[in-house]
Amino acid sequence: MHGKGTTIRFLVSSTLSLLGNSIAAIALPLILLATTGDALAAGALALVCAVPQMLLGVLGGAALDRFNRRNISILSDLISAASVALIPIVDMIWGLNFWWFVVLGLMGAVGDIPGMTARDALLPTVTKRDGVDLQRFMGMSQSLDSLTTIVGPAIAALLIGTVGGTSALWFTAALSAAAAIVTMTLPSVVGVPETAAGEPIDAASPSPSRGIAAAAFGALREGLRVLLRSDRVLACSTLFSFGIVMVMGSFQGLALPVHFTLTGQPELLGYVLSALSGGMLISSLAYAALAPRLSRRAWYVTSLVGMAVGVALLSTLPPFPLMLLGALVLGIAAGPASALLGFFMYDRIPDASRGSAFGTQNSIMLIAAPVAVFATSVAVSTLGERPAALILMACWGLITVAALLVKPMRHLDDESEASGEEASPEVAPAADR
Repeated sequence: MHGKGTTIRFLVSSTLSLLGNSIAAIALPLILLATTGDALAAGALALVCAVPQMLLGVLGGAALDRFNRRNISILSDLISAASVALIPIVDMIWGLNFWWFVVLGLMGAVGDIPGMTARDALLPTVTKRDGVDLQRFMGMSQSLDSLTTIVGPAIAALLIGTVGGTSALWFTAALSAAAAIVTMTLPSVVGVPETAAGEPIDAASPSPSRGIAAAAFGALREGLRVLLRSDRVLACSTLFSFGIVMVMGSFQGLALPVHFTLTGQPELLGYVLSALSGGMLISSLAYAALAPRLSRRAWYVTSLVGMAVGVALLSTLPPFPLMLLGALVLGIAAGPASALLGFFMYDRIPDASRGSAFGTQNSIMLIAAPVAVFATSVAVSTLGERPAALILMACWGLITVAALLVKPMRHLDDESEASGEEASPEVAPAADR
């Protein structure tokens, strides 16, 4: 037993990094739109960066099975801090343009993507070292993540309204640097990958017959197999998670920023997203307390129907008070679905395959969202932001119908009883990462 110090420091580092990312997620689309004045440019930037981001994610996942994960997490946060800090520096010296966003976006991807997977890989080792129950830690971590995603957009709105979007990025860079400093205090041993037998891997003498590229390809192939072919419920959860990320990424990354930019109130975007996160926090806590009182299928159906109502409200781009209401309804409804999809991911992926599976999932998520954002930017440029938002609502409707009717998701409680599982409300937010 080592006390709880390692777990607490890990949680602090993760929170600082997530807070910085949540602020940047609000500020960067608004800065890009203010710089280029073109919604299509925002979509093109996401698409240009998508393939390199996916490759970095796959390579990073393979590296995490060979090199010290703690050190990769530290380096990733430092690179992220530098890439964000360079945006206001470039703006002061040369002036920002589209290609500067491409260069700095790719630089940020080098930090963000491996760093995100490194934290996923470190988490079980950190809790094991401190003797902390993993399920309880996941519940605490999910609640803290929800709080962070409430505070982050609100801070972003405050900073954008007072010092401007570009200057707000100094705060984001400082948070990423602070996350790296806190991670440095973790024992180096927690980052050493282990074999299936529990022995540490010797990174200094890798097999000459299996280089990093071959390892990356193997991890991608294994990850796809586990996610899509090993279990029907897992496959459906994976595909629905992709759909959620694509549609909600398009709302958050383009449709809503364009709307608030055109109305001359960009700072209001942060408050809408804070309302969404606040709703998710409320419903996550309610689900944790009341989960045994309803079947999984009942939670699943209620959550999906409620999410459809929230999206319908947002898609009309109503006046600000109604938009806040729509975001709150969507957040409240999304909590149980997010928890269930996350539970299925962690529960059904074999422990020995979690690295390759989550690395593959993160990589595909990172390319799926930009593709959707680019398609939305085309719709916004040709049809306008309101028709584009209605198209997103239609896409969400198709996802909802498929999620409700597909056969493997209609017998969730039958499978639970057959396998002797106990419903657990304390799950990781894998679906909304």
